[in-house]
Amino acid sequence: MVFSSLLFLYVFFPLCLLAYFLVPSIKGKNAVLIAASLVFYAWGEPLYVFLLVAVAAVNYGFGRWMEYNREAKKTLLIVAVSLNIACLAVFKYAGLFVQTVSDLFSLGWSAPAIALPIGISFYIFQSISYLADVYRDDVPAQKSFWRFLLYISLFPQLIAGPIVRYREIESQLEKRELQPRRIFYGALRFCIGLGKKVLIANYAGKVVAMLLTPNATVTGAWFGMVMFAFEIYFDFSGYSDMAIGMGHIFGFQYAENFDLPYTAGSITEFWRRWHISLGSFFRDYVYIPMGGNRRHQILNLLVVWSLTGIWHGASWNFLLWGLYFFVLLVAEKKLQKMLARIPKWLCHIGTLFLLLIGWTVFYYTDFPQMLSAFKTMFGGAAAYTQETGAVMLNSLPLLLVCILGSTRLPRMAGLLLNGVAAAEGASNVRWREVVYAVSVTVFDLAILALSTVSLVGSTYNPFLYFRF
Repeated sequence: MVFSSLLFLYVFFPLCLLAYFLVPSIKGKNAVLIAASLVFYAWGEPLYVFLLVAVAAVNYGFGRWMEYNREAKKTLLIVAVSLNIACLAVFKYAGLFVQTVSDLFSLGWSAPAIALPIGISFYIFQSISYLADVYRDDVPAQKSFWRFLLYISLFPQLIAGPIVRYREIESQLEKRELQPRRIFYGALRFCIGLGKKVLIANYAGKVVAMLLTPNATVTGAWFGMVMFAFEIYFDFSGYSDMAIGMGHIFGFQYAENFDLPYTAGSITEFWRRWHISLGSFFRDYVYIPMGGNRRHQILNLLVVWSLTGIWHGASWNFLLWGLYFFVLLVAEKKLQKMLARIPKWLCHIGTLFLLLIGWTVFYYTDFPQMLSAFKTMFGGAAAYTQETGAVMLNSLPLLLVCILGSTRLPRMAGLLLNGVAAAEGASNVRWREVVYAVSVTVFDLAILALSTVSLVGSTYNPFLYFRF
């Protein structure tokens, strides 16, 4: 089940909300969310829901054990983290390992047919962050298995993040207030995310599929890769918006995961704005413990970006993608003074160009196809055909929406709307709030209606980050 499906929008989510708000106690609300989360996960992964519960049980037990046996907590942490990584490796990377060994030694082996449990990278990383924080005494071990299971399995962020730290929502697992303002804001964020996914990312993906073909032209390849950059941004940030929005509706507050990354003027700044929860995870649990900026900085960065790359998928192009950004980030550090003298607009253009090269590496899991794509992009094919020209021309309105949606303009429009409401009701605070609430409600309903129309008759189109 995905958020951007009619089943979720008009059956699962309304029933979940109804049950959640009818139950008066926090324990009852937690029970509703646990049941809903397990049903949500089992809908697409009926067997792997047991893996999810088992991972929660093992990490809950190790957390309690570390708090009880403080003398051995370092050993327990190593064992627990190793088990988590082993679980991730078996389900996510076993096929890649077997296939690579087979290819190197010409053994003729076939990769084991192990289906990837959806969201395993996210709930394993959440478990590791919990164990590390318990080890550091940043948080006490959770005494209730059911509250810990809720933390691991909570369906708004279970499938594709953001990676939620236990310490961020520890108190909210036991006590949270359901405020009308937060529910209203949560509904707005959910609808914004839904619109990003259904009305922008899905249509951008169709353009990508039409242009990035073996017979692509030079202009078509570049245009297609630009649209892929927007597809993955609106797809993933849309999911994060929906997760954050549902979190607010249920009384949880998740940290932001994106901050207009395509407005960045450097690769360093881009990665401070893109998938923030993953970047902060590697910073706090890998980079800093290894020495951070204090010692072996280059080696630490190499390890972090190798892990960042391979985290995204069981294919060597993802490792290459991570190493590509490692080289760029090291180069920016070494050339910092020189880059500071370059005009900001030129740095921004250069950053976008380098990002497109990176997204090309990310897009093609097959190396021959990747090399062919780069050859096409840099002049190894026809520059233009009528077919690609027609697709590009028809896609210009969508491209304009993508560009504007990646800037600060939507936020400014929201602030302007609030300001207009304030001006119209300057002498009456309640009137101002009514004007703003009605305007936002109309916007939400319009997004929901347009998304529904788009989803009717459409094929299954999951979020891109489900496979990670």
